[in-house]
Amino acid sequence: MMVVTTQDIPGWEIQRVCGEVFGLTVRSRNAFSQFGAGLKSMFGGELQGMTRNLIDSRNEVMGRMLEAARAKGGNAVIAMRFDTSEMADTWTELCAYGTAVVAVPVTDAAKQTAQALGYGAPGGAPPSPDPVQPMPGGGYPQQGYGQQQQQQQPGYPQGYGQQPPQGYPQQ
Repeated sequence: MMVVTTQDIPGWEIQRVCGEVFGLTVRSRNAFSQFGAGLKSMFGGELQGMTRNLIDSRNEVMGRMLEAARAKGGNAVIAMRFDTSEMADTWTELCAYGTAVVAVPVTDAAKQTAQALGYGAPGGAPPSPDPVQPMPGGGYPQQGYGQQQQQQQPGYPQGYGQQPPQGYPQQ
């Protein structure tokens, strides 16, 4: 799955916005590694234990964010960011977040990138979807805050949006 920090993907057309996605973890601090890091910081140098912990945490939250994007039917995440905060002086929260989208390569360079990423290949990334057709009547009916849309939308196949697209893992 393609993840970018930009608002768009050059050479790709964003066919559908699937929604905001995030991955989150909260880590407690290890007193011994904190003590060792304190000693190391007095003499300088990389804090390898802390670096490993940060890499592991970032990979974990990225994986969770990508799972959320797949569950919403996306094949890419745009505007991806990391955020961290401390909680109660003993825990650190790390969050990766962005916007899940369905993106389709439209330029030759983007199509080469898609091929390199395995889009459409057996066992690779999910296939690039067909272009999304506009909804008749100009869009979705207005829904109030917190209401779930239960009725079938005209112009879409029965069950559309209720199952992950072909090539995505079933839940």
